[in-house]
Amino acid sequence: MSQVSSPADLPRFIEYSLLKPDASLAQIEKLCAEAKEHGFFSVCVHGSWVATARHYLDDSEVKVASVVGFPFGAMATDVKRYETEVAIDDGAHEIDVVLNIARLKAGDDKYVFRELVDVVEAADERTVKVILEACLLTDTEKVRACQLIADSGAHFVTTSTGFSTGGATIADVKLLRETVGPKFGVHASGEIRDAKTALAMIEAGATRIGIASGVTMMNQLIGLGTN
Repeated sequence: MSQVSSPADLPRFIEYSLLKPDASLAQIEKLCAEAKEHGFFSVCVHGSWVATARHYLDDSEVKVASVVGFPFGAMATDVKRYETEVAIDDGAHEIDVVLNIARLKAGDDKYVFRELVDVVEAADERTVKVILEACLLTDTEKVRACQLIADSGAHFVTTSTGFSTGGATIADVKLLRETVGPKFGVHASGEIRDAKTALAMIEAGATRIGIASGVTMMNQLIGLGTN
């Protein structure tokens, strides 16, 4: 499990997202330019912007992640699989798929597991991060979801979309880390708006941090003693 030895290490943990429904081409270009400037690990965009983001980032090491089944996770499995295939064809390095929350809460683990396996297969060995929407789940449901995610062949469990009733919490990150063990990815995402919170999430066990305010966070890092 990776750790931050100083605030200067934070950028390599960051997935810089722009998931607003009205995001413009100019905003996507800016997102990619800022990600390159600050050395973020990846950007995360909607599927229709994946090829564009790849174009802007082709001369960098910044990865492109695409959301799938976003933000509710309630569409049919075949839709999620096809969405994943298109994103991979367009150049996505990673897939951020929203778990079917209602099916999980109903105890339909077979459905949830089969869907996750389908998405992992469609991702063709790319990294798959599965979003729980933890604010809508009990701790017991979170643990059960983590077990299904780990068994499916996915690589990360993610706390939140940022589009529901709550985002990442320290308690949830700790619970997810305890459940999946030290080697599985834990992605803290949703309502992480300052550098101190991001660093605290990593201390709690997160190996990736999803943010939408990259420049603000980098300015805060300067105040914490890094350039």
